[in-house]
Amino acid sequence: MAETMQFDLVSPERSLMSAQVKSVQIPGADGDMTAMPNHAPLITTLRPGILTVETEKGTEEFVVTGGFAELGESLSVLAERALPKGDVDQATYEAMVDEAQAAYNQTKETFKNEPGPVDDAAKLLADMVAVGGHIGLSPKQPSL
Repeated sequence: MAETMQFDLVSPERSLMSAQVKSVQIPGADGDMTAMPNHAPLITTLRPGILTVETEKGTEEFVVTGGFAELGESLSVLAERALPKGDVDQATYEAMVDEAQAAYNQTKETFKNEPGPVDDAAKLLADMVAVGGHIGLSPKQPSL
């Protein structure tokens, strides 16, 4: 039997998964990473993307919009929003992009002369748009 670690994925609405896993691919804000048993401890922020979990029984994928991952003896992912990939249809995806667009517009209005926060919001919007292509949906084009 392969080495495993405890993994928990939770969002504000519910616990999505709690299981022994072989690895988890995490869409980190500073780059994608794969967490495996005996990984060095760390905490990272998430960007919108696909969280891929490999268990003894197979692979499960979740769409996440942000949050945090804490890795130590176990891995806990606290997602702002997380849905099983199979639950994300075109309408759900477009609603998620619309939320990211609204956040970008609000940030642009609030930080008129501060490019840093506006650039960060534009990156989050672009990452959310890219999720559509990764899961086989028609990407929605935002207006920047």
